[in-house]
Order: sequence, then C-alpha cells, then structure tokens
Amino acid sequence: MIIGLVTSSVMAEEDSAEVALQRMQQAYQQLNFELTLIEFSQGQLEPKRLTRGHLNGKILTHLTHLNGRPREFVQRDNKTSFFDANHSGYTLKGANLPGLFYRLQVVPLVPILEHYDAVFAGRSRVLGRVAQVVRLVPKEPGYYGYALWLDEESGLLVKLDTLSNHASVVEQSMGVALTIGEQPGLLINELATASLPPVMSVADVYPKPQPPLPWQLGWLPDGFELSSQDTHKLPITEQAVDYLMLSNGLVEVSVYIAKAGRTNDLNQQLVRQGATHLLSLVNNAQLEVTVVGAIPADTARKIAESITAKHEQNVEAQAASSPKSN
Repeated sequence: MIIGLVTSSVMAEEDSAEVALQRMQQAYQQLNFELTLIEFSQGQLEPKRLTRGHLNGKILTHLTHLNGRPREFVQRDNKTSFFDANHSGYTLKGANLPGLFYRLQVVPLVPILEHYDAVFAGRSRVLGRVAQVVRLVPKEPGYYGYALWLDEESGLLVKLDTLSNHASVVEQSMGVALTIGEQPGLLINELATASLPPVMSVADVYPKPQPPLPWQLGWLPDGFELSSQDTHKLPITEQAVDYLMLSNGLVEVSVYIAKAGRTNDLNQQLVRQGATHLLSLVNNAQLEVTVVGAIPADTARKIAESITAKHEQNVEAQAASSPKSN
C-alpha cells in the first residue's frame, strides 16, 4: 500500500512538471510582458531586456543587451532581424532568438522530453513571486541538465540554471523585473511599423548548391543528429572550412573541420564561456576540428576525436569484412 502511494506521488509530480512546461510555452505565446534579466557566466554579468506583445494579429518580440556594444533582435511572427554594432543588420525567416532561455519556450516539448526527464522540484521565490521549480534531467550522459523557475501566477519562465553532471551551476539567467499587461507596451507599437532589413533567403546565404562533405562523424551523444552542413570561409582568417550543425532539438553544436597543416600538433585549445565550450584540436585523422556548443568539454572532445574522412572509414570497413588469409 505504501509503495502504491509513493508511485502515485511520483507520477503526479511528473505530470505536474510536464503541465508546468506546457503552461510556460503557452504563457510565452499569449502574454504581453517585459522581462529584465541578468545572465551570470563565469563571474560576468550580462543584463538583457525581453519585450513581447501582440498587435493586430501579429506577435512582436524585442531582445536587447543593456551593457557593452549595442546588440538587439527584433521578431515579427516568424522573421527575426539581427542588429550588432560590428556588422550590418539582417533578417532571417524561421530563425529563433539566440540562447537556451528563449529556445526552451518555443521548441516543441515532444523532442525535449525524449532526451530529458521533467521532474517537479517544489516551489521557491523569484522576483518576490512564487515560482514552480522544474528540473530537466538528461536521460543520457554527455548533456547538461537544467532547472527552470516558472512564475506560478503567469507561467512565464523567470529563472534558468544550466547544471553540470555534478549539479553545479555553470550558467544562470535570472529575472530581476517583470511587467505583464493587458495591452502591448509602446515599444511593441513602434516595432510594428519599424523599418527592418529585407529578409534573406537560403539562396542569399548559400548561393551555390552545397556538395556532400567528405567527413564522417564517428560518435555523437545519444539524441544528437546532423541537422545541416555547408562550406564557408572564416570571417577573420578567410580559411575555407567545412561546417556541420548538430542538434538534439534543444541544444545546437557547431563543428568546423579543415585538413591540418604540416606545422599543426596535437595540442588542444579549450575555452569555456559559461555553459558553452570552444574546443580546437588536431585529431588522429590529421583533421583540425573546432567544436562550439553548450555541452560538457568531454562531450565536445569525443565528437572532435571521432571525425574521420569518409574514404578512410570505407577502407577500414572493407579490411574488417575481407577474409583473412592463413
């Protein structure tokens, strides 16, 4: 009898966690709000302001960095404009706002819950308001976990922790001011008529057909798949590299591949910015590989070390399948 009560309690918590996540996404889609938040990353503080509203049947969103060089993003329905003081503005169709805080609120829950268990972890306070705490626990090794604080009154995400395998916080986004209104704010009205850069098409970004790349991924974390690939030049060095985009539906990882020069050695470079690792190395296949993404360092290293040329894998497979002579 006691076992049955415990099982029922666990199932109820799992159900309430999934319901809370559904309500979070509905709140993001339906409410007019402005959230000021601070991102904590390795002792650095990055304040941002997220404004979202509905006007004349359109959903409009504005995200701006409040410190440092001017950076802002504007969404009108499914079109996102990117502005940065370092380059000209541009607009992409179907693009999301950058960062996990925003992706969690728009990515369908089905692929998320394929790779993470949603667990209700009680209640706490954020912004002086009661918040439900939901943890996303990775089902497989090689992923970060996450803790989400959802405003109990509105359902909105107001705090997000990215957690290591040891449950330590590697990055945090926390709301410090929240306003919810019946009507959209003045900024939303301005965005509705603002002049934005023209929408770039796929042909503008990739003017020529992209041939299949000659590289083979030997290992990926469970749930990750190759979502896109192309060849382009790096902006500073102008070096031609092949590019792979990996994704598990929630987290995206960029992989850059080039043949190693004769002067390269096997020393690796590892840089961490909050939850994001940048790992560069020359692997045993003499390929210079750079992996960038919000994944643990060991996961990035295993991806980089597993990449080989396709013809090399074919040769190894043929050698393994050929009969051995006595």
